[in-house]
Amino acid sequence: MATNILMPALSPTMEKGNLAKWLKKEGDKVKAGDVIAEIETDKATMEYEAVDEGTLAKIIVPEGTQDVAVNSPIAVLAAEGEDVKAAASSAASAPKAAAPKTEAKKEEPKEEPKKAEATPTAKPTASAAPPSAVAPVQASSGSRTFSSPLARRLAKDAGIDIARISGSGPHGRVIASDVENAKSGKGLKAAPAGAPAAAGAPAAAPVMSDQQILGLYEKGTYESIPHDGMRRTIAQRLTAATNSMPTFYLTVDCDLGKLMAAREDINSAAPKGADGKPAYKLSVNDFVIKAMAIALQKIPEANVSWTEAAMLRHKHSDIGVAVALPFGLITPIVRQAELKTLSAISNEMKDLAARAKAKKLKPNEYQGGSSSVSNLGMFGIKDFTAIINPPQSSILAVGTGEERAVVRNGQIVAATMMSVTLSCDHRAMDGALGAELITAFKKLIENPVMMVV
Repeated sequence: MATNILMPALSPTMEKGNLAKWLKKEGDKVKAGDVIAEIETDKATMEYEAVDEGTLAKIIVPEGTQDVAVNSPIAVLAAEGEDVKAAASSAASAPKAAAPKTEAKKEEPKEEPKKAEATPTAKPTASAAPPSAVAPVQASSGSRTFSSPLARRLAKDAGIDIARISGSGPHGRVIASDVENAKSGKGLKAAPAGAPAAAGAPAAAPVMSDQQILGLYEKGTYESIPHDGMRRTIAQRLTAATNSMPTFYLTVDCDLGKLMAAREDINSAAPKGADGKPAYKLSVNDFVIKAMAIALQKIPEANVSWTEAAMLRHKHSDIGVAVALPFGLITPIVRQAELKTLSAISNEMKDLAARAKAKKLKPNEYQGGSSSVSNLGMFGIKDFTAIINPPQSSILAVGTGEERAVVRNGQIVAATMMSVTLSCDHRAMDGALGAELITAFKKLIENPVMMVV
């Protein structure tokens, strides 16, 4: 019997993916474990292995197709001995035949709204249920906006009028993913003149539509570059983080004198392999990762993630490190960094960065983490603030190491200094706790011998 090959969910949060490449063609024999396609998520390109044997009867979704929904059919696999042409024609039409059933199930809750529309002038009786229990949210224009309870809560938290969101659910119903899109300005209708803000929520800032923005520029003076999955995800996640996470910032200056001397000694003493290359070459960022990992162990109350139900206190320091890519940003994670040597961290980061740029990271290599490090020192940036990557509760922004005039024992001398700024989620840690964490980091950076004892 023919079976449909479905778009896989390659990470817990994946809803759509791009079918980057087919590695098998129609008519090819397929065995369980064969790599048949490459699927591109927002963060990585991953191989898709077949789980059944048979013949690839038909490719439904051609390679290069973007935003393919998880669990939607992408190909048809004919069983051993089955007529390939018959399997292709019958199985390929199956999703269309199944669509009405799905619609029928989603239609069932619509009976009550129809009843309300049939008697628009009817007055509510004393025995009627409270509006919040059965009635959809009213749009500011007076028309009815159908939406799920979760979508209404998310819209209220984000300060967005639910009536301005274009729904993608059955019959235009607004669902949770529509609200997430609206946070980045996608799918928002223009606000009616004089429309009041949603009750209990701050007024949303005016959002210009794509057409309004395009109208500001003369045609031919710009190039329109479509967003890829990674850029969309970055926009949505960081917009959500800045809207929902109360953040404060702490900055200190670190003296790199001892660290630079230790780094030079360690690198010069590195053993050489058969190819004549040193076994490792430490960077300042390797020391930063290690120092942050140990600091979180010294201040365990700061090694946490916030959830609405509880605080998650992590046993290990899993440090995400921001890696810039031509098409976005990704933070591969050095797991249990507090237990690893500087040379191990250095070599692991080189491997993670190389595979990140090739989009070959696995989801478990960039998801989760305790805290992160973002270093722009190589660009000559003195100091900056970084946006926390949920579910983490802190991120360290690292500036360049540079010679500055400092006062020591009443004398002005030159010293190599580095400014770092810690962004903290105020829900998870207060100012004093954040200050303890960054102070512990500063002590380790200024006394690197403490990282090896």
